[in-house]
This record gives sequence, C-alpha cells and structure tokens, in this order.
Amino acid sequence: MASQEQLEQPNYEVKLGRLPTLTGKQTHYCAGCEHGTLTRLIASALNDLGLREKTVMVDSVGCSVFAHEYINVDAIQAPHGRAPAVMAGVKRVRPDLIVFSVQGDGDALSIGLLELMYAANRGEPISVFLVNNAIYGMTGGQMAPTTPEGMVTTTSPFGRDTRYTGPPIDASKLLAGIDKTAYVRRIVLPILPLPKTPDMYNANGAVQGAKIIENAFKVQMMGGFSFVEVVSSCNINWKMSILDSKRYVADVLSKLFPPGLYKDKFGIEKRA
Repeated sequence: MASQEQLEQPNYEVKLGRLPTLTGKQTHYCAGCEHGTLTRLIASALNDLGLREKTVMVDSVGCSVFAHEYINVDAIQAPHGRAPAVMAGVKRVRPDLIVFSVQGDGDALSIGLLELMYAANRGEPISVFLVNNAIYGMTGGQMAPTTPEGMVTTTSPFGRDTRYTGPPIDASKLLAGIDKTAYVRRIVLPILPLPKTPDMYNANGAVQGAKIIENAFKVQMMGGFSFVEVVSSCNINWKMSILDSKRYVADVLSKLFPPGLYKDKFGIEKRA
C-alpha cells in the first residue's frame, strides 16, 4: 500500500478500478492458468504506453481464441497457426498500427511454425506472445512440440519418447538465431514455490512481465520483430492440482526453458 508521503509525490500515480484496455468481461480460463495473468499484463502495457486506440490483436486458435473478449482493442481472427501472416498483412497495410498476437505452443510451433519463422526471418515489425504450457490446452491435452521427455499426454500415454519424436522445441533459442529478429525474451510467469522454503513464493516473472511486454511493444514501434515466450502451467491437462502444477514448472519447465534475454538488437532493456 502506498504511504502518505508517496501519495503526495507529484510523479506518483494511483491507479484505481479497471484498466480502459480491459473490457471487464470474466475470462473463460481455468483456475490456476497464467493466460489470465498475461491478459492483464498486456492490457497494462498497452495502457501505460497509450496504445489502445491504435492496436490490433490477431487471435490465434487455442486457449487464447477469445482473448479479444477481454482486451479492449480491435481484433481479427486468424486461421489456426496463421496469426503471424495475418499480423504481417495488417502491419504492411497500416504500418502506423501496433499489431500483436497471443499464441499457444501448439498453434505457433506445430501447425504455425513456418508462419512464425518466416515472419521473423523477414523482420516483420510485429509482437508475438507465446504461451508455452508444454501441452495442447484447448483440444484435450495432446503432446505439443514443447512437451518434456517423459510427460504423459493423451497422445503419449507412456510418456514422450524423444527417440521417436525428437526433443522439445526451444522457440526462444530458435528465433534468437534468426538475423532479423530484434527482441527475444522468455519469462516464467507462474508464482513458484521456493525449493528450500515451500511456504514462500517467487513472483519475479509476474512482476517483470509488464515491463518485458512493454519492451516488446516498444521494439515494434522501433521497427523490429519482438517475441516473448511465457512459460505457463496447465494443471487441468497435466492432471495435477494447481499447487503441484506450479511445482512442476519450478522443477521441470523452468530448467528445460530457462528465463532470460535471448536477443536485444536495439538495446531496449538498457534504455529502461
């Protein structure tokens, strides 16, 4: 809570009520899912940058398919995996607009991988937010390109066997290696229990998330392709309790997909 001294400072802004970049509609996301947190962080970044009136969201097909119901900006629905192509089209026709999408790992890295790679290879000035929960969330828990070795899914009932499927795809490393990408960042969004003190939690991902998402939009405004990978949980399809799903993120996913800055061509993080 802000102190009286803070409230009296002229540069201290108290924000009350719903953000104008949110519609106020209740989300359909499952309890414990970080999609709702990401929705709030994107809305907060758009609000702080004053971008609501010039932003277009391109919906993907996946758990975020109804995100246009919650983020108060114009929106276009793209076919499965084709959000980067639609974003590129919008941006080329209206380069003055801010264009972004929230894609799942199945949508972006399976059926949509080539669209994502080619948009990055062309250096399209768009922003992609990838939710990596290591599984297909909307369609029933099938194995995804990011599913860890040994994870049981509806299509890998004995656990993922990388001898036959290959290893999980590391999207941030993949995109960071493309010359024309400008900003590639990975955050672990769940509030994680600390290993030595299980009653205490690490919320660094959520705390840093708004600034990182803001950076992604700033890079787009500077003419660059920005990509933020959000490591998330999916307790429903992982068949775990909410708390156990956070522990799985801490013990497995955050090690397989470590958070960090993978590329910053414009030095946007040094400007903060």
